[in-house]
Formats: sequence, C-alpha cells, structure tokens
Amino acid sequence: MTITSAHKLYAKSTLMRKTFLLIIFGLLRVSVCAEPDTATKSNLSDIISRAAAEGKLAYRLTTPEEVKELLGQPARQEEQDEGDLLVLEYPGVEVKFRRQSKVSSGPFTLRWVIIAGSGDVDIGQERQIVLRNGDDLKKLDTWGGFWNARGGVSLVNLDLRGHGKLLEEMRFDSRTKWPEPNKMPEGFDPVRLLEEGKNPGLGIRGLHKQGIDGRGVGIAILDQRLLKNHVEYADRILQYEEIGVPDDQPLQMHGPPIVSIAVGKNCGVAPKAFVFYYAMKATAMPDNAIYCDIIDKIIEHNENAGALERIRVVNISAGISSENANFTRWQETQRKAHKLGILVVTTTSPYLYYGRLNRIPGRDPEDPNNYYNYGTGKPYSFMVPVGNKTTASHNGLQVYTYWAGRCGGSWAAPYMVGLAALAFQVNPDAQPQTIAKQLAKTATHTKAGPIVNPRGFIESVKRLK
Repeated sequence: MTITSAHKLYAKSTLMRKTFLLIIFGLLRVSVCAEPDTATKSNLSDIISRAAAEGKLAYRLTTPEEVKELLGQPARQEEQDEGDLLVLEYPGVEVKFRRQSKVSSGPFTLRWVIIAGSGDVDIGQERQIVLRNGDDLKKLDTWGGFWNARGGVSLVNLDLRGHGKLLEEMRFDSRTKWPEPNKMPEGFDPVRLLEEGKNPGLGIRGLHKQGIDGRGVGIAILDQRLLKNHVEYADRILQYEEIGVPDDQPLQMHGPPIVSIAVGKNCGVAPKAFVFYYAMKATAMPDNAIYCDIIDKIIEHNENAGALERIRVVNISAGISSENANFTRWQETQRKAHKLGILVVTTTSPYLYYGRLNRIPGRDPEDPNNYYNYGTGKPYSFMVPVGNKTTASHNGLQVYTYWAGRCGGSWAAPYMVGLAALAFQVNPDAQPQTIAKQLAKTATHTKAGPIVNPRGFIESVKRLK
C-alpha cells in the first residue's frame, strides 16, 4: 500500500469515527434535553379525549379499574378526605373518584379528570347520567339512587324487569327517565309513587280541609343553604338569612325536604304557616353557640312582633351534642325559649322521644296500619312517617325527590314542627311542654308501635283552652 493510499484510508476512517460520535452525541443530547413526559402526556390526552367522547370515561359510572384498563397503572394512587376521595396520578393527568354518597359502601366512581395546562375534561358532570347497561346499576347506592346528580339519571337503556327489589329501595326524582313499561317490574309505577308520596298522611289533609293548616303561625328553620324559590314553598318563606355560609358554597340538598315537609303546599303538614329560614354552613355544627345565637335572635324578634308574626316553633334537623362546645348554654337557651312559648325541636330532643316509620308503597297513607317501624325497636313515645315520601328537591325549582326506604330523623323533625304549628293555630296559649306530652298521649297504637295521631292530637290541644 502506498503512503497516499494509507493517508486516504486513515482520513476515511477518521471521518467515519467523527460521524459516528456526532450521531451518538446528538442522540444523547436529544435524550438528555427533551422533556421525557411530553409524548406520554400528549398520548394520554388523546386517549382521554376519545374515551370521554365515546362514554368510556363517564361521570359517576366509570370505576378506577376501568380507568386503569384504559390508561394503564398510575404513577401514584392515594385515598384522601378520610377515605372518601381516591386519586390516580398519571404524567400530567389527575383522575379523581368518590363514592356515590358519604354514607355509601359502593364502589368509587369517576368525578373529575384534570389534564395539566388544559383543565377539567368534560365527562358529563352537567349532563344527565345515562346508564349504559345492567352493570352500571351496581355502581349506584340506595342513598344517591337515581336523583343525586345535576342533570338527573336516565335508565331508558335498561331492562329493569329483574330488579324490582332494588327499585323499591332506590331514591329517584321527577327528572329520572325510565324504560318503556314492558321493561319495568310488574306493579312498579314511579309516577304514582312520586304523587302518593306527597301526601303527609294520617288525616292531615282532612285537617287542612277544616282550615287547620298552620295559618298565622311562624316557624323558624335552621338548616343549610336553601333553594328559596322552589314552587313547593316559595310563598311561605317570609325571611331568609345566611349566617356564616361561604360565598362559594352551592345549594344543599337538606333544606328543601325540611321546608316542604313542614309547610309545603303539596307535601306539608302546615302549608299555611310562614317560615323564617336561617341558613348555616352545615346542619350539624361543632359549636352549639350558633344555635343559641339564632334562638336569641328569634326571642328578640318575638319581643317586637305582632301576634300574627311571632315564631312559635323552631326546627333543627340535627342532633345537639353534649360533646360540642357551649352545651350548657344550649340547655339554658332552650329552657328560656320554652318558657317564652317557643317549642324547639331537634333530632335529639329529650322531651320528644320519637321513632321513624315507612309507609308501605301503594297502601293508603291515611291508615296508620299501613306503616312499619324500621328503627331500633325501643319503646318510643310515638313514631313519625319519614320514608317512602316525596319532597321538594334542590336540583330545580319544579323538581321533586321520592325518598324510598329508610330515612333519618331529619325528616321526622319538620313533621312534628308542622303538627306543633297546627296546635298553636287552634290554641295559641298552648305551651311547648304540653304539646310534646299530647303528641305521645294521643298516639295510635298499632302492631308497629305508637304512631302519631294528628286528628286526636289537635282535638286534645283544643280542649286545653
């Protein structure tokens, strides 16, 4: 080999080595300098957008397992909010789940999908929830049922003929969409149930026909932020005041049932009574001082009010706990109110030891024998209807909810408050302690136990004059 040829070979090999090194350096540079998650984020974003459009990522229907099948295993998974919230984290993506309600033992279902830099993905939070198949029924619990959604719930795609027992326990509202009759269990008529559930029962509508309807009696209700203009009770709200309620707190579900059971024009025990409504941050407060402050305000109101504007009965659909601050003050405030002729009703009133009743669906609500006791079995002084009842809903000005199955003492308190309003109408001089005693004394005794007897109660209060 000549010297010239050797030089050429050496130059060629050197060029090849330089080129090879440049390629390697370039690859390394790309690897080091590029954002490693960019492609992953973009890919996830595309998958999520398609899945949301196809209904595979559906509000309150998609489970964590289904998300993992779609997106793979998350980089991080954590339960928050005392186990009520489940968060799956992917590169640039956060997926959040909740159970259907706070009291639910059902599965976690999808609430939010958040893409960094893009915000919330539209998974149907503001639209009607449309159940896709029978498996979706398993994702709903009896508390949330077919009502606890902003756009309502549709079951039109389902064949419900084999789900009669489940439907008897599921709550629904007037927005719920049902399948054709040939796909419904025999005898199950949601329209009829919704209408029958408005009747307070036990002869109360008969008292209304006699003009005993609470007119001229003031009721104070302490509860959460209220949908004030619902057609069921809008004309009964004389005053509305918010106390310590955050500006960004949405309307709550608890208040409309309380008001409609007490004074609703279709559902109410005392449909002509008027309401002073005090909205609080929550129904059950950790400090009893707020209840005391409001009752002090009510007492001051009565000192300056005419006979037809006085508040005679207070509804607090919560238990007042001795473990919370200012319990001694609460006891003193309650005694003061009673001495001034103001009956205070809570779910733990020691002088109103009541149980809860369900009406048997389809049976006459006027007959006390058509109710059953689902409480603890203790010897209650009397029991009050709360379950299989229809009330106003916070989900719309003309929306009503049918509360199937077991309901709490929150629904019993306004029933008793309404009865007290009727009593104060027929006997303005009646005393709070006397009203409590007469409710127990006049109860109708059935196989279920002593059931409140509105007609007998009102007659007994009349005779106290």
